[in-house]
Amino acid sequence: MRYPSGAMDFESPLADMPAEEFRKAGHEIVDWIADYLAEPRKRPIMTSIVPGQLVDQLPAQAPEQGEPFADIFRDFQELIVPASTLWNHPHFFNFFSVSTSGPGILAESLIATLNMNGMIWKSSPAVTELEQVTLSWLRQWVGLPDSFFGMIHDTASLATMHAILAARTMADGGVRTDGASPGMVLYTSEQAHSSVEKGALALGIGQKFVRKIGLDSAYRMRPDLLREAIAADKAAGLRPFCVVATVGTTATTAVDPVAEIADICEAENLWLHVDGAYGGHAGLVPEYRHYLAGCERAHSFVVNPHKWLFTPIDLSAFYTRRPEVLRQALSLVPSYLQSAENPRAVNYMDYSVALGRRFRALKLWFVMRYFGHERIVGIVRHHIEMAQELARRIAADERFELAAPVPLSLVCFRLKGPDEATRRLLDRVDADRHAFLGQTVLDGRLVIRLAIGNIHTTEQDLDETWALIQRCAE
Repeated sequence: MRYPSGAMDFESPLADMPAEEFRKAGHEIVDWIADYLAEPRKRPIMTSIVPGQLVDQLPAQAPEQGEPFADIFRDFQELIVPASTLWNHPHFFNFFSVSTSGPGILAESLIATLNMNGMIWKSSPAVTELEQVTLSWLRQWVGLPDSFFGMIHDTASLATMHAILAARTMADGGVRTDGASPGMVLYTSEQAHSSVEKGALALGIGQKFVRKIGLDSAYRMRPDLLREAIAADKAAGLRPFCVVATVGTTATTAVDPVAEIADICEAENLWLHVDGAYGGHAGLVPEYRHYLAGCERAHSFVVNPHKWLFTPIDLSAFYTRRPEVLRQALSLVPSYLQSAENPRAVNYMDYSVALGRRFRALKLWFVMRYFGHERIVGIVRHHIEMAQELARRIAADERFELAAPVPLSLVCFRLKGPDEATRRLLDRVDADRHAFLGQTVLDGRLVIRLAIGNIHTTEQDLDETWALIQRCAE
């Protein structure tokens, strides 16, 4: 990368990019995006660079004078893309896919163009009201009742933190003025996402007051152990206040028995939050909607369209049937944010720590309208079917063993024998750079995670990846 020898010839030193230059550059970018989406397999999914290599390739100081767009875009293609792990690749099977799609990408460009901030209704009515409508559509698709109020956060981590914050307020109304009182206890499973514990840490709960409840043979939270832990804490003079259940854990996509957990929460007057960031999408598919049984009784629920609804990251849909508790906890209205009262004017700032709000709903609206319910259901169903077919192949290969049930689109497996063999297999697949697999530890053993969720992934992609795994295992 080098800086140009001369300054850019702007129409005015205070002007933006001229319209015709923007138009030309925009066409070039759209052409590049279209080519990328048409042939996503052309590039290796994994980068071959070493840590610090990109830093060393870029100038240590920002330019004093503007550079031609052609130089910037060239460096994007020659330096940035080769240094990237390509999440939007059909062979990306690590973590959970955050697959984007054409309509979502186009919507993102419009979001950036309008550059609106939906902190209050008046600051941009379209931001607020489209969010209400789009999240109502999504709520209906996953089968939650009308009583749930929806709002968008960036990620499930922030959504879960807001759920814990609301739970604390419901349990202790004085927390807003007096601060958190000691001895409040939160419960979740040993397989819950780390964001649950992080949310508790951020709110001053303390790690020693986060109870990680044991699991059954399918890695689901055991309600009997939850009940025992609550009773023990109450006997010790502590204050149970919140339970976080999971529909689709990160390690195995296990689905906690939400209905039984809801029984306990109702009996103990505890806030129940359900983390369905990934697995909540099962509610879209009629034959898998039973995985969400009991979620309608939760106080809050989160699902991430950027995980399995082909919406560009980031967009997390948070629902609660007790929005007044969040408002009690968080509403602050300084003079510069005051506006006329109207029962239909929702000010989302009253329900969130964040004031600024991007127009995220626009990209979800584009995706839902373009694909429609029927097509999205078909894609999600197909991903689950591909995972189950892969599980059958793994079970039929005497070198491998399945490490967990396969309720959704994640397959957990390993080579039989010591962990070192599975570790070598993962290293060989990574070195090949044509597939990206994940890992976890279950029952003290190293396990490979293969998560299917990219909109472009086909049976052929899975065939090629399984063949690669088999070759690397030899």
